[in-house]
Amino acid sequence: MTDSTLLGPWVRRFLLEHLVPERNLARNTQQSYRDALRLLLPIAAGLASKPVDQLRVEDLSADRVRAFLGELEAKRGCGVATRNQRLAAIHSLAHFIGFRSPEHVQWCGEIRAVLFKKAPRPLVSYLEKEEMDALLRAPDVGTAQGCRDHALLLFLYNTGARADEVAHVRITDLDLGQTPKRDPLVGRDPWEGEQVAPLPVVGQDSQRTGAVGR
Repeated sequence: MTDSTLLGPWVRRFLLEHLVPERNLARNTQQSYRDALRLLLPIAAGLASKPVDQLRVEDLSADRVRAFLGELEAKRGCGVATRNQRLAAIHSLAHFIGFRSPEHVQWCGEIRAVLFKKAPRPLVSYLEKEEMDALLRAPDVGTAQGCRDHALLLFLYNTGARADEVAHVRITDLDLGQTPKRDPLVGRDPWEGEQVAPLPVVGQDSQRTGAVGR
């Protein structure tokens, strides 16, 4: 029987059983959580003076988590957003262990009590109409690639969709008739998984997209 006090088996279950089958998190999120633990474990092992495979759950104390976060900022030059992203992965691991191992509930609470830092809100920038018009004129619509780029820019501009959402739209998702239609846009909600929302594709956007599809 696996020793429930060892950290290694919990990390394995967290990465292979929880993030994918249970949470169905996006691949980028999975990779981010994995990278956070890849950075954390050697530092925790060094502070505990143990090999990584001998670390116990309690060896990953709140003080060592804070030391890890401090090293990210001081030595690796990470910003507050990256620091908070790494901490979110650690919180998630602690919750996973505490939920399944009652003897670690107190440890879980101590880890999850490590606070996020408040990050300054970035200014939301935008393009003036003249700048957007110049951007739309940039692709050479006389070439296949330019026609494609122009269609994508029009679609992004007219729908207000994010680039990762547009990347999941297929030609079969679009209704390119002459009358205004509302075409589905597939996005990913962190809690609910894939979501589908209708978006209008009209006028020049519809004509250009149709040309690319043909």
